[in-house]
Amino acid sequence: MLDLTKYQGIIFDMDGTLIDSMGAHLQAWELTCQAFGYPFDYDYMYGLGGVPTLATVDILNEKFGLSHNADEIAQQKHQFWLGLNQQPEIITETVDILNYYHGKMPIGVGTGADRAHAIDHLTHTGLIDKIDALVTASDVRHGKPHPETFLTVAKQIGIQPNHCVVFEDTQIGYQAAAAAGMDCILVKDGKIQLKT
Repeated sequence: MLDLTKYQGIIFDMDGTLIDSMGAHLQAWELTCQAFGYPFDYDYMYGLGGVPTLATVDILNEKFGLSHNADEIAQQKHQFWLGLNQQPEIITETVDILNYYHGKMPIGVGTGADRAHAIDHLTHTGLIDKIDALVTASDVRHGKPHPETFLTVAKQIGIQPNHCVVFEDTQIGYQAAAAAGMDCILVKDGKIQLKT
């Protein structure tokens, strides 16, 4: 088991880190991009994982010189996502770490998903009762890469940021952790990436 005893608290991102739901989100974004005339680039959109939907629309509008209504697009993306009827599955490597340290140190989740979506996923996968704090896009003013999400989790679990470690699957999440003064361990394709 990964030795995290030098830390006092653990913070996990959700989509793509604890729960394998990125594929469904990217499918929904592809449908949304087609519907609203944005060019779809899988790798680019994956890189925006963790950015709240409304902020993603702002980024796409700016990138492609469009001015679509962010609320309308977010609603349509959510409808496409619901239509896929995907049941989220856990990512075993990170959930094993969560289970191992559950009860040994405080654990929180900091996600770019909205609160209802996050609670639904964490309940469906049985993880909701194993975490001490949940901070979502609904709870912060500034999404990742701003550090507010992770700093809020640290505050809720009562641990100083520099004593927390974050698990993330995107560079934007990594930047948010670094900006919060936290170490970050990247997860790629369900596997923990440890620097050697």
